[in-house]
Amino acid sequence: MDSSVVKLERARLSADDWEKAALESIAESGVGGLAVESLARRLGVTKGSFYWHFSNRDALLAAALARWERSDTHNLIARIETLTDPYERLRELFRASSRDMRSHRTYAALLTATDHKVVAPVLERVAAERMGYLARVFAQAGMKGIDAEYRARLAYSAYVGFLQLTLQLKSLKLSNEDLEAYVEHVIGALIP
Repeated sequence: MDSSVVKLERARLSADDWEKAALESIAESGVGGLAVESLARRLGVTKGSFYWHFSNRDALLAAALARWERSDTHNLIARIETLTDPYERLRELFRASSRDMRSHRTYAALLTATDHKVVAPVLERVAAERMGYLARVFAQAGMKGIDAEYRARLAYSAYVGFLQLTLQLKSLKLSNEDLEAYVEHVIGALIP
């Protein structure tokens, strides 16, 4: 390939572009569907552009999952932490985590790849961080010790279970209005 073409592609696409495209691909086709060639076609470039940024598919997957972990866990928690009232933090966390459907599709796809060497540690870390955060906020809201941990596990299980139901069983998908009502019901049931 002409080196000027590769340089032009590298200038046009950043590693961020590849990571975002990878997350879209995972949301649509799962981890197994993530392929460099199809991403290059989707982005309108050759595979040479990919190799300027990543050594292989697993390196792209790791970078994409780091982006997902930052945006869907770290950044969300940082935004929620600006609220001083723990009850309001919990309410906003439940509401915020019910909004981004691409994020939900990505997470559901990742849950089908829990045995993948790159995916497994990320899912473990994300689940531990999310449940740990929930437990801390439930404790700040007045729940004691193990009760806060159990409530965090229950809330997270409700989230993951609802995600699986709505994404795998299309007949159980709720309208926006019904989803908002459901989220408010969950808030009422799970927040002391």
